[in-house]
Amino acid sequence: MIGRLNHVAIAVHDMDAALKVYCGALGGKASDKVAQPDHGVTTVFIELPNTKIELLEPLGENSPITAFLERNSAGGIHHICYEVDDIIAARDKLVAEGARILGDGEPKIGAHGKPVLFLHPKDFLGTLTELEEA
Repeated sequence: MIGRLNHVAIAVHDMDAALKVYCGALGGKASDKVAQPDHGVTTVFIELPNTKIELLEPLGENSPITAFLERNSAGGIHHICYEVDDIIAARDKLVAEGARILGDGEPKIGAHGKPVLFLHPKDFLGTLTELEEA
């Protein structure tokens, strides 16, 4: 069911400081900063030859990554994202097998303009997992 690794998301307190690390020290190439108000974050993607790193900075007081950053003061890996061919078929299969979908269970449009869902980390070895339709 899962396809290629689309990205690894890292929550950060300060996007500019994070970009100094990824673009300066590591020599990565970054996308523009994009506010994602429906998701409560600002995103930047660092392009790698085989995948991407997504940097997430809180957007607004009710950002869903605020609690994560409070628990992880240095920031850190927030979630991983896999591509799937059909997000509805993937969701239905996972739910039938007992997996929990976060939110209302319906896909939202993600940072790449494609439908995404998040899977409960307790069902996936403690890892928040995002599915994105390829």
